[in-house]
Amino acid sequence: MDIGKERRGVDVGDTDTRILRRPSAGRRRRHADNACGTIAIPVDSPGTYAIPSMSETRPNYRTDIVQDLAEIDAADWDALLATQPEPTPFLRHAFLHALHASGSATDDTGWSPRFLTLWVPDGKGPGRDRLAAAMPLYAKSHSYGEYVFDWAWADAYRQHDLDYYPKWLAAIPFTPVRGARLLAEDDLARHVLLRFALALAEESQLSSLHILFPSEPEADLMQAAGMMMRHGVQFHWTNPGYASFDTFLATLSQKKRKNIRAERRRVAEAGITFRQLRGAQIDDAAWKFFNRCYRQTYREHHSSPYLNLDFFRRIGAAMPENLLLVIAERDGRDIASSLLVYDASPGISTLYGRYWGALEHHPCLHFETAYYQPLEFCIAEGIATFEGGAQGEHKMARGFLPVATRSAHWLAHPSFADAVERFLARERQGMDAYLDELNERNPFARQSEADAS
Repeated sequence: MDIGKERRGVDVGDTDTRILRRPSAGRRRRHADNACGTIAIPVDSPGTYAIPSMSETRPNYRTDIVQDLAEIDAADWDALLATQPEPTPFLRHAFLHALHASGSATDDTGWSPRFLTLWVPDGKGPGRDRLAAAMPLYAKSHSYGEYVFDWAWADAYRQHDLDYYPKWLAAIPFTPVRGARLLAEDDLARHVLLRFALALAEESQLSSLHILFPSEPEADLMQAAGMMMRHGVQFHWTNPGYASFDTFLATLSQKKRKNIRAERRRVAEAGITFRQLRGAQIDDAAWKFFNRCYRQTYREHHSSPYLNLDFFRRIGAAMPENLLLVIAERDGRDIASSLLVYDASPGISTLYGRYWGALEHHPCLHFETAYYQPLEFCIAEGIATFEGGAQGEHKMARGFLPVATRSAHWLAHPSFADAVERFLARERQGMDAYLDELNERNPFARQSEADAS
């Protein structure tokens, strides 16, 4: 799960900035208003942005850059989302709007919404347009809440008297979950939307465009369009149809089984019990308690929380069918909790671990609250995948396996782009070796051990 404190640049590496040249005075970019809340973003008027033509037969798209998601009908947005190959609950209108309306992702926090949209006449009358494509896009004045670390790139820009911020970022704020980033009604609209984003990035005078955790087909499209690929790794658990938690344990190596049983036993012997609340069962008192746990986690990591109680209340009211809250209790008092988001519908069937926190510290409480209780939920509900959040090799000892992720990047400065491209090629080699190493540490029992047990 994501617990709040991101590492600053430790796994980004050297961007080989020796080849950069300080640009002449006429080429230097200056953004005097790039502090949080005062970003000046030059864009053409909505509806008039020029997109490089792809075909004489393409639809007559109207473009719009939307700063307030409330301007787009929620039913229209969610209907478009439902047609995507990898729709996630985090792309729902209610979730994104809650981030903005609660003040969690706004100009004041360094997330300036500039959603890109394409519209076509719906044929039902003059002035009636249909939402054909959309991208969740932000102008960022920092790199917090992204989970693809580019702090070293920003430092290199600063060292060469260049402004890295603001930058364009297509992502779900604070959410390292792979899914659709180019929401489109067909492939043509998806291609045009990407060209719209690249044209905006090139002409707006911002330093760069970054698209984080796109779906694999989208990543292929972005690479074909000339964007640079960056590779990462997460840890996911898959459910082939386990009948019980013990059935799952039986598939692990003997050492892993023993350790998990010992961890769960320590929590039980401490007198800690759990309850799982879904949707409407999560009342305001439960949200207040979870918010205390959430803020305590950030406090312990000497960091500021991204989200707030208003955000949790908003998603609780708007999308209860997607929420699971696990609460730990000891001696009649609630002491810890974890919040998870899920979609049990066929074709998605995924539980996403998001946040956890505790007011008391007990050995192995984190593992039980954030992993084992959610695994019990997946098995009971027949959910196929549990994505445990960003980072965390410790998840492998609990049955999670490494999964490769990608992000796409475009940088305006030619020399810097060349340097980053070379760095990414070296990083990719290291990531491939890292994945090979992780796969050699597979926690599941080898066939000979399974036969013996």
